[in-house]
Amino acid sequence: MIELVRTNDAVIISFVESLMRDAGIACFVADQNMSILEGSIGLLPKRVMVDADQVDAARRILTDAGIANEIRTK
Repeated sequence: MIELVRTNDAVIISFVESLMRDAGIACFVADQNMSILEGSIGLLPKRVMVDADQVDAARRILTDAGIANEIRTK
């Protein structure tokens, strides 16, 4: 799996999940349960992961949705 987005913003995470679901691209939100360790203050970012063979399509979808600035390039 490839990291598509890393953010503390729950709205962005939800939006990306929705876009991926609508496009039929499976995604996984990693580090979702880390808020238990940090006390739910939002210090640790969550990561949206997609299959390597679908990462190009996922990046195009985020670009088309106007949130290309959220895409991880590394």
